[in-house]
Amino acid sequence: MFFKSIDKRIRIVLLIITAMFIVIILKVAYVQLINYSKLNTLANDLWSRELPIAADRGRILDRNGVVLADNITTTSLVLVPSQIKNKEEVSKTLASILNVSLDEMKKHVYKNTSIERVHPEGRRLDFKVADRISELNLPGIYLVKETKRNYPYNNLLAQSVGFVGIDNQGLSGLELMYDKYLTGEYGAIKYYADAKGNKLSLSENYEQPQDGMNLTLTINLKLQEALERELDNALLAYNPDQAWGIAVNPNNGEILAIASRPTFSPEKHADSTTEIINRNLPIWATYEPGSTFKIITLAASLEEKIVDLENDYFNDSGSIKVADATLHCWKHGGHGQQTYLEVVENSCNPGFVNLGLKLGTEKLNSYIKNFGFGVKTGVDLNGEASGILFNPNTMSILNTATTAFGQGVSVTAIQQVMAVSAAINGGTLYKPYIVKSFREPETNNVVKAISKQMVRENVVSEDTSKLVRHALESVVANGTGRNAFIDGYRVGGKTGTAQKVKDGRYMDGNYILSFIGFMPANDPEVVVYVAVDNPKGVVQYGGTVAAPIAKRVLESCASALNIKKSKSDIEREYELWDIKYYEVPNVIGMTKKEARNAIGINYQIEYSGVGEKIVYQSPKEGEFVKQGEKIRLMLGN
Repeated sequence: MFFKSIDKRIRIVLLIITAMFIVIILKVAYVQLINYSKLNTLANDLWSRELPIAADRGRILDRNGVVLADNITTTSLVLVPSQIKNKEEVSKTLASILNVSLDEMKKHVYKNTSIERVHPEGRRLDFKVADRISELNLPGIYLVKETKRNYPYNNLLAQSVGFVGIDNQGLSGLELMYDKYLTGEYGAIKYYADAKGNKLSLSENYEQPQDGMNLTLTINLKLQEALERELDNALLAYNPDQAWGIAVNPNNGEILAIASRPTFSPEKHADSTTEIINRNLPIWATYEPGSTFKIITLAASLEEKIVDLENDYFNDSGSIKVADATLHCWKHGGHGQQTYLEVVENSCNPGFVNLGLKLGTEKLNSYIKNFGFGVKTGVDLNGEASGILFNPNTMSILNTATTAFGQGVSVTAIQQVMAVSAAINGGTLYKPYIVKSFREPETNNVVKAISKQMVRENVVSEDTSKLVRHALESVVANGTGRNAFIDGYRVGGKTGTAQKVKDGRYMDGNYILSFIGFMPANDPEVVVYVAVDNPKGVVQYGGTVAAPIAKRVLESCASALNIKKSKSDIEREYELWDIKYYEVPNVIGMTKKEARNAIGINYQIEYSGVGEKIVYQSPKEGEFVKQGEKIRLMLGN
């Protein structure tokens, strides 16, 4: 009986031991076969350390591939405090090299963390400083790659491109709007360390950083440089409060150039104010447009067929009475009897009041809204304003009258160029945009392309658009915009002189002078708008200040966009003070006498060579040359 009892207990013990072995085996199998991946990851996390390697931020380029925002490779100091042996000595050495206090450096060296980035003292080190640290060859001290944003053209396109912070995060402009596309993904050098942080002699792993995508803009660098140069010249000549300009392709909404003054340097943004940085004036500033807005009234009147430019007349006495108010023309005494084409050429306020009243409040407002005023254009730049219009339901007859010539409403420059683009391109309103495509950084392949986006079509008809182009070309040839005339090119445009408002009252002697122009007038490829806010020491008219600036920008457009010369069917009526240009005839093959008669008295002639006939001439046939210049003729047989 005793032995039977012992035998039973032994069997129970054996069963328990066997069960325990089975449990252990199952547990090991679970760990090795099922839970291995998770536990291995946890173990790696426990032993592994990594030194971050920054990715390059995507570059920003103009439409032709010229780099506007780039990167410079630098190095930064990273510490692994647990690996540093003599912390006191290392603190003293690094403090000396980096020219910081010992206490400040100790905060980094003695910090209880696996990896410590020395910020800001150790960021983006000078190469000489980095070399001195590298020569120390001490454990726990590492130099890692980092990039610094670089803007090769300094303040060019500053408000639009924006800038980045010390960690390459976008803080304003396109850098902020498209930060998620421009920012890459960090890489790392991974190594293994024991519980005390000492580096183990196991293989290191390198994870390559993924650079950000490149951003290609619609901007044309040559045109951008021309616009900014002319705004700088305006600052020097007139000392205005502000100035701004924008150029767009009227056939798709691409922004070719955009600039504001005052401006700032993105690499030294801390030296500027937030007002200057954030106020991208062509999209941010709202103001009464003045006479440039008359283009909308003109287009609406032509579309509604309430006026015939050539055959309908208006007698301008110098003022017009609406309700209890008297609205004056800019010309004292008025322009007298004139066709409506001359009303447009002369920018006659009473004439446009008459057109506005013929249209009526409801119809005028309908066109203003269809042309895109009163709402944001949706341009892919931050800080856009929407402007302010009268409420049609409470709008008085006087409000309608003043709106017709651009007073009482508030608009932005970007709204104006897009509206005028619609008026001259056949009647299609486009959404403006500045980003053309996103590109893969290594192959430069297009990841995402941006194309034109129509907001509204048939705002006006093609026939109306043709008449608007003709009228505005006539304004430049013979009207208030004659200072924007470019011989050999067909230019259309309109001046603007808008009195500024402060605290609900118009300011004395304080105007925003503007000009909006386009070329070629028969088939527009570019629309340019320039505004100068309160210029000093000059007669304040858009035609005398803004038109010449816009002319020089348009001349640059002809070169930058390869716009060909063409002859207008509008005959220019020169005034005494105008600089006259004449087309050079072809005199090759003529005798000296025949050439003299063909050239006439408009030019000086300089001969060279010997012979009976003209064998070469400069300038060539068809060139427009200023009166009084020399024509060089070579004689031969």
